[in-house]
Amino acid sequence: MPDSTFLAWPFFDAAHRELANGLRAWTRAHAGLFAHHAGSVDDACRGLVAALAQGGWLRYTVPAPYGGALDRLDVRSLCIARETLAYASGLADFAFAMQGLGSGPISLFGSDDQKRRWLPSVAAGETVAAFAISEADAGSDVMAMRTTARRDGGGFVIGGSKTWISNGGIADRYVVFARYPEAGERGFVALVVDADNPGLRVTERIDVTAPHPLGTLVFDGCRVDGGALIGEVGGGMKVALGTLDVFRSTVGAAALGFARRALDEALAWCGERRVFGQPLAEYQLTKAALAEMALDVDASALLVYRAAWTRDGGAARITREAAMAKLYATEAAQRVVDRAVQLLGARGVVRDSVVETLYRDVRALRIYEGTTEVQKLVIAGQLLDQRRASA
Repeated sequence: MPDSTFLAWPFFDAAHRELANGLRAWTRAHAGLFAHHAGSVDDACRGLVAALAQGGWLRYTVPAPYGGALDRLDVRSLCIARETLAYASGLADFAFAMQGLGSGPISLFGSDDQKRRWLPSVAAGETVAAFAISEADAGSDVMAMRTTARRDGGGFVIGGSKTWISNGGIADRYVVFARYPEAGERGFVALVVDADNPGLRVTERIDVTAPHPLGTLVFDGCRVDGGALIGEVGGGMKVALGTLDVFRSTVGAAALGFARRALDEALAWCGERRVFGQPLAEYQLTKAALAEMALDVDASALLVYRAAWTRDGGAARITREAAMAKLYATEAAQRVVDRAVQLLGARGVVRDSVVETLYRDVRALRIYEGTTEVQKLVIAGQLLDQRRASA
């Protein structure tokens, strides 16, 4: 049973506690959904999107009145949902997160017409969403992207490719970021592209350590109308970074869910396993390991929910807070899961066991939406900018 005492912290109100308790009960009641996926991961992911929608949980990924549960995206709610789902299933967390991230640019920067047109189907689980920004030579350094868009009458034509795209191959709609040379060196656009657009092809599916839908997209004369533009012409990077600024904290929340589950698995095993005549939990080295794991969990929770609370409180940007939360929580979760594997011994490396699955699930979180190293640069840059501003 995961610890829920953190819900009494002043970061949360009654609605957050209700969400956490309700979703936790739902995951227990639907445990069969989270069993090892021996079949198609695509089918499993679509099934999870449908189940999350039926449970009403995808309503937290879009604002009201476009099918959402709340007037605007509430980062604390997103973090609670991701932590709770990650505790139960990495793929369930992925399915939820991508509905939010994939539609986030529309929720945050879209026009009322775009929100009415595209968001209700995301909340209803009728549309699988995706966020297409990474390229082979432009991952953490998104400014290095080479995919371009040019004006064509009242619309745009996109050319280039994207890779490492989550939901690539199963998404119904992609928010695609492209360089827009007509607006200068730093000009970009964010465009909505339907999966059935004849100028879009999925050319490769990528198999990774923790399987989930991932692919490479190629845009060849991909035409979209003017209504596909999110935000302003040339302002695509503002859309991208503003969206990541909101959702980066939730990556830390997912890591926190993995870490809590690993700690609980380790606690249960150490209480049961007898070594040299006494429970493993009675040894000082075990107690030290468990204490360090608990410390990492609580420190991560404080940073994640501090960032989310700051954003929900009205801060225009939480670049520093989100970077700290993402960096610390993902690195800490890696440590916690690794210690759990060590404490479980041979059982910890059995394929598809809980802790072995966590070991594979957690690793990518230190890379996507900005690597640990990039987060350090972001934090340092924020500190230096603050010092210059106050000088």
